Amino acid sequence: MAKRKFGLALSVLLAAGTLLGACGSDNGEEAQNEGNNSGGGESASEFSVAMVTDVGGVDDKSFNQAAWKGIQEFGEDNGLEKGDGGFDYLQSAGEEDYIPNLNALARRDFNLVFGVGFMMQDALDEIASQQKDTQFAIIDAVVEQPNTVSLLFKEHEGSFLAGVAAALTTESKKVGFVGGMENEVIHRFESGFVQGVEAVDPSIEIDIQYTGAFDKAELGKTTANRMYSSGVDVIFHAAGGTGNGVFSEAKERKSNDPDANVWVIGVDSDQYDEGAVGDTNVTLTSMLKRVDVAVKDISEKAKNGEFPGGEVITYGIADEGVALADSRGNIPEDVVAQIEEYQEKIASGEIEVKEYPEGKEPK
Repeated sequence: MAKRKFGLALSVLLAAGTLLGACGSDNGEEAQNEGNNSGGGESASEFSVAMVTDVGGVDDKSFNQAAWKGIQEFGEDNGLEKGDGGFDYLQSAGEEDYIPNLNALARRDFNLVFGVGFMMQDALDEIASQQKDTQFAIIDAVVEQPNTVSLLFKEHEGSFLAGVAAALTTESKKVGFVGGMENEVIHRFESGFVQGVEAVDPSIEIDIQYTGAFDKAELGKTTANRMYSSGVDVIFHAAGGTGNGVFSEAKERKSNDPDANVWVIGVDSDQYDEGAVGDTNVTLTSMLKRVDVAVKDISEKAKNGEFPGGEVITYGIADEGVALADSRGNIPEDVVAQIEEYQEKIASGEIEVKEYPEGKEPK
């Protein structure tokens, strides 16, 4: 958005080292082999850190990529090299890779191992119970092991702001939400988005669709095609790599018709670059989960002997753990001001955002 408080909040967040966590894209064997064959020499450091991606892959331009960015920055800050004794990752082509990948990193004597994403919950729980000398961290799930810290985020709060942005931008009075797999995390995205839209204008029509995958860009594209064709002009996706297809559809329409009013709200990382179409851009803003900052923060704590094993840490707007990205002028200043008002009300507790949509509460 315009460079006001949201841009400043991001700078404060980076300086303060507060934390952040969702979704997943489709990457092939090449990236998996890169993770397995680490290449970088061993480091003499006494602390090492690694991560296992979910099926989205390490360069999903979203959740996994943000985690890997945090690990790389931690490595650079501490003079580590990629490989055993430093920092590394293993990529999961499917759910069957979670246990062997987590186990492999523990056996390679990494001090701290991150499991990226809720889909790794059972696998990490099993390996943490076996590899008791290794410290683990899981993002977007809770693992009750003394050697594991669980990192959760109030996606519903950040998504509320995304809903406000969509409602104040739409001209057709129709907006859309594209989710990946249905689960508690993505339901929080949906819940917040719907509440944000309705807070501005309850008459706006909201099209909610789940694709059932985080790594199928083609499903995101066909879903977005149906939405835009029906009159939707703003789509918020929480679908990882599947969301790349939402961007593809919007960019294709904008390329074919420069006057087309189509927008995408990105997720997890700042996805502004994903929306580039010539001299314009279809990315309205992105709902940020600062996974990279979370990874660096927990890594520093572990290195300094302050690993919060057994704890569950949750971050929301008040902690600057979720936020909206700078829209680079795609959102006018007067709209930014209105979004900031809602942000302040959530941070102060004046507005309490419900975690789950009606009928989708965890049982």
